[in-house]
Amino acid sequence: MFYKEGVKDRFESEGLQVMTLKTETLHFFFKLLYQESGLVLDDSKQYLIESRLEPIAIQEGFASIDALGYKLMQKTDVPLRQKVVEAMTTNETSFFRDQKPFECLRDEIFPELLKTKAAQKRIRIWCAACSTGQEPYSIAMLLCEMASAFEGWQIEIVASDISEPVLLKARSGRYSQHEVQRGLPTPFLLRYFEKSNGMWAIRDQLKKFVSFRKINLLSDFSSIDAMDVIFLRNILIYFDKKTKQGVLMRMTNILSPSGIFLIGASESLIGMETKLVFMGSKGRNYYKMGSHDQI
Repeated sequence: MFYKEGVKDRFESEGLQVMTLKTETLHFFFKLLYQESGLVLDDSKQYLIESRLEPIAIQEGFASIDALGYKLMQKTDVPLRQKVVEAMTTNETSFFRDQKPFECLRDEIFPELLKTKAAQKRIRIWCAACSTGQEPYSIAMLLCEMASAFEGWQIEIVASDISEPVLLKARSGRYSQHEVQRGLPTPFLLRYFEKSNGMWAIRDQLKKFVSFRKINLLSDFSSIDAMDVIFLRNILIYFDKKTKQGVLMRMTNILSPSGIFLIGASESLIGMETKLVFMGSKGRNYYKMGSHDQI
């Protein structure tokens, strides 16, 4: 059973049937998530389905996750379908997560862009699958720290996710004490946040850099203007090779000729047909536009 203590009794007292999560339903959710978001899950992730979809089943008045699945199997309910996908694609994040990519941005990538983009004085950065916004705001803090070097430059950070609820939180720029304690240096907290009704709110000097958009990574990116840096960290590991190849192709098509592509520390593009060349070292896992050869 997936229900917490007490919830089962409540459903039974209301005459509703409580069911276990059946294999048929589990595999239906796997198929739905793959079609809608590209996520690849297997039977070992049953606990994830149960923990993420239990609140939706209860909220929507279903007696079980199976009942929720049967509803989606029998009738196209777009809002409910979207709720399920959003619940399953909400990812872990924190400020300056893994540190190395941000050190790389500060020490290698930004100095290089200051040279290669000197004539245009414009940089566009895309944080894909940004979740609740800690990654793009971390990048904005680095830009503020380098304000003198970027004086007179136009810099835009486009942050995207498939989930409206996490984008709503990201746009608000409000974080709990626990969230700001994870990875955020104390001087940055005092410099770029202000205390507001028990929460820490991002100051406007950071917000001005970032715009949030709902983008499904399986969609067409042709309407997105060229990017100089793309962050796509800790998401490719959930895709199969075909999906990963498609996402990489569409993203590199909008990456500028000298563009930079960053992925997660545990991820790799080995075996992918791509225009990217590995440039990282010492845990700095990033690529640069180069030849069309296979890595």
